[in-house]
Amino acid sequence: MSGRRRNKKDTKPMLFTPLNYKLLGLGVLLIVVGFTAMRLENEVDGIISLYISPLVILSGYIVVIYAILKRDHKLDESSTKSTS
Repeated sequence: MSGRRRNKKDTKPMLFTPLNYKLLGLGVLLIVVGFTAMRLENEVDGIISLYISPLVILSGYIVVIYAILKRDHKLDESSTKSTS
């Protein structure tokens, strides 16, 4: 152990906020629910497996992409002020 302590200025802000993690979990949950509903109906001509499940899966992927790309602008402003 080096015995050296980190200052608050040395730490970098987290990449994701708690909202990002919640949105990411929601997106994964939507994807799992969509594939599960598609599997449970188990019919080729079923309404759920043809229309509803693909929409749920697509919305899950959209939520996951949004959760990854979303940035908190308040954290960006505070980090630029503290470094300058």
